[in-house]
Amino acid sequence: MTASAAADLAIETHELTKRFRAQVAVDDIDLAVPRGAVYGFLGPNGSGKTTTIRMLLGLVGATAGSARVLGEEMPRHLDSVLPRVGALVEGPAFSPYLSGEQNLRRFDAADRHAPSRTRDARVAAALDRVGLSHAARKKAHAYSLGMKQRLGLANALLMPRELLVLDEPTNGLDPQGTREVRSLVRSLAADGTTVFVSSHLLAEVEQLCTHVGVMSVGRLVTQGTLDEFRASGEERVEVLTPDPGQTRAVLARLGLAVDASVDAAGAAVEGAALVTALLADHAPEPDAIVAALVADGVRVRGFAVRRTSLEQRFVELTGEGFDVVA
Repeated sequence: MTASAAADLAIETHELTKRFRAQVAVDDIDLAVPRGAVYGFLGPNGSGKTTTIRMLLGLVGATAGSARVLGEEMPRHLDSVLPRVGALVEGPAFSPYLSGEQNLRRFDAADRHAPSRTRDARVAAALDRVGLSHAARKKAHAYSLGMKQRLGLANALLMPRELLVLDEPTNGLDPQGTREVRSLVRSLAADGTTVFVSSHLLAEVEQLCTHVGVMSVGRLVTQGTLDEFRASGEERVEVLTPDPGQTRAVLARLGLAVDASVDAAGAAVEGAALVTALLADHAPEPDAIVAALVADGVRVRGFAVRRTSLEQRFVELTGEGFDVVA
């Protein structure tokens, strides 16, 4: 990688590895997170996501490999990097008998880079940004899980940040809270902040992220833009017709790999069947396929081209299902 390309990365790792005795938690990964991106870090539980984040923040040491955050080698330059990074990792931990506002003031006072003269204004602004102004004086032990998650986000936003690292930021939030966090992350990205977000919610990643990396059993199995990830899947044509045999024959003649059986989801729709086939690179355009079917006398009641969903791509890469609840 050239020096200019490396300078465009907020996070960069080379062969980053973490072993816990005989267990390899993170195995030789090369992350490349562009500055200004919203990077979705995906993977099943136990795939190494949180361990990777902890290494990036200097919370645990790497067994092998290297990591650079905001252009600086970690953990060698922790003191100069961490003030530029906001983080919410493994859920927030607060003093239960202090109010939300008092907790934030306490954390801010512990930050030697945070000016005390602007503390009141910054705490108030952070609470307002995450929608907790009304609960600023409520004791933290009375906060719901979602409110604690918001308070953790407020803590990460007390100072201007170049990079925000979020581990499951919508955990415990209701749909409205989830939308608000999504809007907050978008506004931060629009202001130039790079956001690195670990999430198990596929719908959130699709709506929020510009880039994606997928972990499986400690390894980074793919990364790139969200559009590239979508495009790497297969495209299939679906034809709803009362003439399935004739349809298969036409599709095969056009060079499409026809599925051997009728799709169960469309096996019986008012006497019609759903025939599916893989749309290869050399296949005719969709309108030409429809024209060929009609010309051969096929009664076409429905036609669609569908790309492999993000969930299907995830299963293909990891062999595991995914939580898609929004």
